[in-house]
Amino acid sequence: MAVSCILSCLWATVYLDALLTVHTQHNLSFPDGNQLSCEYFFPPPQLPTVLWTAQGRFLVENSEASTINRNTGMFWALLQCSMLFGNLYIYLDWNGKSEISDSSRRNIFLFLLVASILGTLSFLVLRTSHHEEEMLSEEEGQLLLSTRTMYKNRANTALQDTRTEFQTILRLLKTETIMLLSPCMVYSGLELSFYSGVYGTCIGATAHFGEAAKGLIGISGIVVGIGEIVGGGLFGLLCKNSRFRRTSVVFLGMVVHFIASYLIFLNIPDDAPVVGESTTQKNPFLSPSASIALLCSFLLGLGDSCFNTQLYSILGYVYAEQSTPAFAIFKFIQSVSAAVAFFYSGYLLLKWQLLLLVILGFTGTLCFFVVERMQDFSMDSQEY
Repeated sequence: MAVSCILSCLWATVYLDALLTVHTQHNLSFPDGNQLSCEYFFPPPQLPTVLWTAQGRFLVENSEASTINRNTGMFWALLQCSMLFGNLYIYLDWNGKSEISDSSRRNIFLFLLVASILGTLSFLVLRTSHHEEEMLSEEEGQLLLSTRTMYKNRANTALQDTRTEFQTILRLLKTETIMLLSPCMVYSGLELSFYSGVYGTCIGATAHFGEAAKGLIGISGIVVGIGEIVGGGLFGLLCKNSRFRRTSVVFLGMVVHFIASYLIFLNIPDDAPVVGESTTQKNPFLSPSASIALLCSFLLGLGDSCFNTQLYSILGYVYAEQSTPAFAIFKFIQSVSAAVAFFYSGYLLLKWQLLLLVILGFTGTLCFFVVERMQDFSMDSQEY
């Protein structure tokens, strides 16, 4: 597990190091800056998938039924600190610039490279789980064997474990719990694409914001990060025991996102996602307000933390013994839906994207309630 985290981070570090050698002809400029920044700052999809799956398993193995809610909340708050500090750095360094120089680009990648190296080194101090301790004791007993035999046994074990995990994934995909949680996972992916790519683009394309529109993109990212951190920290404190139920947090997330969607519908022009490099031509129902736009950013971050923390929590609770396949399924569904959302986001008007989010948000919340109810029935039957 720790090896998976370290290898993923090393791969990301090499990726960032390669970006330092990008030719200067790829300088970033704000008219198309949002699209280019996504291309440069997002690593290959294999990197976060392996890392997030390993982190989910580590979180489950070091939590109990009474602490899984608290731990997932605190984990999510710490994870989303990157949005706050990263966007703050970009805003302070790039504010007022119409073109990003090669030196500024190099500085941000050096900053990311150092952060990646430090993060990789931090995995070396992770405490060993009970399963890994048993494996280490077995390897100590194998020291009497030849080195060739030991590595051959280790390779055979890894291959068998991989085959077993894949079969477990296929089996879990057919379970009622995973199928019911799938709409919620899909919604988390669509929402991820919306607040991380679509909404910032809409703010930057809104003609009513004038010259301040590009600067609001960075501020919006900062406020989304604040919403994520507040949500994760708040639920980490409230969920110290089981009295604050997962369904309450998910319902809060649905309500918060519905409010945000309605305000965005009123405040942002309908053609904002599809105008490309130009500005909007349509007028929204309200006169666009930067304060309302940033309030929606906060609500998007807060609601997103509600869904993600509770998805982590319920998967860790239900599949405590099969956490790796469960989190792999979660990240697979979330990533596929996020990719689909990025594809259609440049073609659908804002109102249709918001309508799709509202429908899936309601469906995902309802299915989450059903799964939680099923777990309550299961616990009641075990008591009797």
